[in-house]
Amino acid sequence: MTFLDMLRDAAARNQSMLCVGLDPEPTRFPVGMQGDVRRIYDFCAAIVDATADLVCAFKPQIAYFAAHGAEDQLERLMQHMRANAPHVPVILDAKRGDIGSTAEQYAREAFERYGADAVTLSPFMGFDSVEPYLQYPGKGAFLLCRTSNPGGDDLQNQRLASVDGQPLLYEHVARLAQGPWNKNGQLGLVVGATYPAEIERVRAIAPQVPLLIPGVGAQGGDAAATVRAGWRPDGPIIVNSSRAILYASNGEDFATAARHEAQRTRNLLQAAIPLP
Repeated sequence: MTFLDMLRDAAARNQSMLCVGLDPEPTRFPVGMQGDVRRIYDFCAAIVDATADLVCAFKPQIAYFAAHGAEDQLERLMQHMRANAPHVPVILDAKRGDIGSTAEQYAREAFERYGADAVTLSPFMGFDSVEPYLQYPGKGAFLLCRTSNPGGDDLQNQRLASVDGQPLLYEHVARLAQGPWNKNGQLGLVVGATYPAEIERVRAIAPQVPLLIPGVGAQGGDAAATVRAGWRPDGPIIVNSSRAILYASNGEDFATAARHEAQRTRNLLQAAIPLP
């Protein structure tokens, strides 16, 4: 199955637009694990097992593993998800952006070493920084478009000189992902939940591409507004929540509490789908 096939299947099977972001911070682990970098796999695997029937995707953030020298634990986690949640696609949040042979190696890392179904990328260096990832049939690539951080305005909201007027940079990225760069239907866009008006604008420009939408939960994004802005019957959205779910409790019940928070968020998102 392609990434898009897996995404649609998981979304339908679990009645979900929710993605759980796996951003392990050992200092926030529950009692008995707290501060122990050797327990990153154990913590994340417990979260996966508790939420696998509630999500449309998982999104491990590679920096949270690499910073602790825990890449081997990420490899084990990817294998665990394949074995225990094979119907749920995995998006490796790496935000890579380089060219030529270096991009080829990053693509190999994401899709061969870790076995991810999709990856996040920075499009700043142009199409030749994206193309190596598209050489893997059926894999997905999400381009940073309108991100949830305030500093995104520094570049993404700048106007470009263009024969089509003066589009904002993030609008131009959306047009590229909907059109000439999306040769095999593998591209998606990252748009932050903290900017629902921009989500709606991106969706108008790119009506079919999947949108990965971080920022719900600890970052303060409005879940219902996000769905109203981005959901379309033929344009899937993947709404990510990380810390609010991972750290719903710091006690022995952390996995159960994570499940309850994931279920609450999943239901909130589903309830916001516009009536036909």
